[in-house]
Amino acid sequence: RDGGRGGRGGRGGGRGGRGGGRGGGMRGGANVAIEAHRHEGVFVARGKVDALVTLNSTPGKDVYGEKRIQVDGPMGDDGVAQKLEYRVWNPFRSKLAAAILGNVENIWMGPGAKVLYLGAAAGTTVSHVSDIVGPGGCVYAVEFAHRPGRDLITMAKSRTNVIPIIEDARHPHKYRMLVGMVDTIFADVAQPDQARIVGINAHLFLKNGGHTVVSIKASCIDSTAPPEAVFARELTKFTEENLRPQEQLTLEPYERDHAVVVAEYRPRRAT
Repeated sequence: RDGGRGGRGGRGGGRGGRGGGRGGGMRGGANVAIEAHRHEGVFVARGKVDALVTLNSTPGKDVYGEKRIQVDGPMGDDGVAQKLEYRVWNPFRSKLAAAILGNVENIWMGPGAKVLYLGAAAGTTVSHVSDIVGPGGCVYAVEFAHRPGRDLITMAKSRTNVIPIIEDARHPHKYRMLVGMVDTIFADVAQPDQARIVGINAHLFLKNGGHTVVSIKASCIDSTAPPEAVFARELTKFTEENLRPQEQLTLEPYERDHAVVVAEYRPRRAT
């Protein structure tokens, strides 16, 4: 589904825009206005078609053929406006973008955050998380399959806050020397034992009071049960892993039978 049309977003979302096809600049300047989204590090480009965007940390480069938008930034010391470049974030190619346009309350990732990303694939969404957390943050990107892993490594060469890890997320002890304590775990591994995979990574790397943001594909867990029943069972499994679910939303119209669940790990007790 490369580059489908973005659906209608809510609360600062707008339409998702077209993110596929060939990369390249998109005319900005006076035609496009950039507005901050309520999630820090995420923006909305307002133009003929609104689009979710992130500030490109590698200007002039796209990662997966996404459109780039250049706009005038603040004035420099020489009195000339600096150019800023944003990358269109297509919700049909990113579960996290779909969740943002679906009005998820909090993604628990912002400038300076340390994120463990399980199921990084070729790095499409990882690259946008890299933009969001910025140079003060870090994305540990775990992918088991070697073919997308090669693309992930290539992407990380120009994004120094991405640490690619080609390993199985079921065995986090294999990469425990590479990963520090993190604020957030994002998971999109589409495995029947996904809750357990998230749990064992959380026990090793997630700080107390940290958060998990997990994309659940119902058919990967139980293709015979209704999606709502699958999601409800997964919430129970999260609780068993010391993860307290805070929010659940479906990813319609971008993904069928998918939900994103946000949970807090070992919640701090109120004093």
